[in-house]
Amino acid sequence: MARRYGGKFSPEAEQPSEPAPRGQFDGARVDPAGARANALFVPAIPLVFTSLNDGAIGLVLGLGAAGLWTGAALLLREGLRAEAAYHARRVARRPAIPRKLFATALTGLGTALAVYKSGMMAGDASILAGVLFGVAASALHLLAFGADPMRDKGMEGVDTFQQDRVARAVGEAERVLDEMSDAIRRAGDRQLDARVERFQATARELFRTVEEDPRDLTGARKYLTVYLRGARDATVKFADIHARTRDAGARADYLALLDDLEQNFAARTRKMLLDDRSDLTVEIDVLRDRLQREGVRLD
Repeated sequence: MARRYGGKFSPEAEQPSEPAPRGQFDGARVDPAGARANALFVPAIPLVFTSLNDGAIGLVLGLGAAGLWTGAALLLREGLRAEAAYHARRVARRPAIPRKLFATALTGLGTALAVYKSGMMAGDASILAGVLFGVAASALHLLAFGADPMRDKGMEGVDTFQQDRVARAVGEAERVLDEMSDAIRRAGDRQLDARVERFQATARELFRTVEEDPRDLTGARKYLTVYLRGARDATVKFADIHARTRDAGARADYLALLDDLEQNFAARTRKMLLDDRSDLTVEIDVLRDRLQREGVRLD
């Protein structure tokens, strides 16, 4: 007797009663240095090859221009990442090195050198033409990518010493998260990659809370050091085991560990936010009492 074909992906299939898990890409971060920045590595390649038959001077000028362009592309990538980190925080210092502006200058110098070399090979070398093309290239680079952030953000009334301590602690914690990402990629499981990114997003919420109020660093220090390093070490060991054996039990234990860590990090973040609110309430009450003693009525 014929049977109607069906499966879990068929329209009439029964839907699971449990809520669907969070999206696979929740917590994922996009690299700010996208295709536009990476494309700037390309012009140096044909310039090198076309300079091989231009004699000693032409070769040196071509290699110099290509080196300047490559250096500009590298600085631009790092500058875009630093700018994205700056905008992701409510409290942040301006980048110590204006990488994007340096990239703009190197782009102009490389273009000027390449134009001068091209003119020299054609028998019509012109320093003025190189300068004009260099200025135009710098202007277009600045227009396309902008300048670096030039001022601190949200630093009014913040103890700079405490902020420096927080910056060092968060920087070390971010490095541990990067090592954790590198380790889980060795497992070769995209679902695990996404799950680790979700945990990292929760951890970064804690980082941002501490950055906004450096007084929270004392209570959060063990989360930024002991717990994160333990999570990284567990990830390294699990990735090695999973890549060799695909042990389902080890996978389940590792996912349970991430669940526990995520819940604890989220709970700590909520507690710090509540403490900050309590401090604000106390300050408001003290101010009201002082105003009342001064004879000022609050309606």
